[in-house]
Amino acid sequence: MRQYFSLLKRTNLFLGITEKEIESLLCCLEAREHSYEKEECIFARGEQVMSVALLLKGSVHIQKEDYWGNLSILNEILPGEIFGEVYACLRNDFILNNAVAVKQSNVLFLDMKKALTICSTACPFHGRLVKNLLSIMALKNKALTQKLEHMSQRTTREKLRSYLSEQSLRAGCSSFDISFSRQQLADFLSVDRSAMSHELCKMRDEGMISFQKNHFVLH
Repeated sequence: MRQYFSLLKRTNLFLGITEKEIESLLCCLEAREHSYEKEECIFARGEQVMSVALLLKGSVHIQKEDYWGNLSILNEILPGEIFGEVYACLRNDFILNNAVAVKQSNVLFLDMKKALTICSTACPFHGRLVKNLLSIMALKNKALTQKLEHMSQRTTREKLRSYLSEQSLRAGCSSFDISFSRQQLADFLSVDRSAMSHELCKMRDEGMISFQKNHFVLH
């Protein structure tokens, strides 16, 4: 676990908390680490989630599959980010989506009930953890609003323009990389992959964008 402390100190969940305090919190929250192989399910639809999950290594997709097997990627989780926290807070509700490892991943599980219950010593860093958790939930709500902006666009081109524009703003540059493959991007935007690839090529031919694999430049 100690090899991940440099990562934990940089996460939003442990923001403003020292390494020594993190060590105490991990003990208090009964932290446990688990490893998952590519395409292995971490949380499955219909489960009850009792712990918040923090990704230590790898990549995780929050995704939904309908009755006919159509897949939608709702969110991408990167190292240092948490997932499952909403259902862990609800405790008695069932998770609606799957959390799947995109590649070999290590996940740290923290007992949510203990996280939300201030210990008898009322340590200030425990209170800081709760504030950080609320801040993360607010940021995720903002990210969901941004995705809804992409999804609300009428055409595949408009969805692509909305998504690529946001990625450019995040990077602070017109040249940037995205983490999605073409199929993953299509699943994220809920569009047909072939139609999306055709539209990307048309946008390139019209001089709007250029791209090489996952690297994009907006013109």
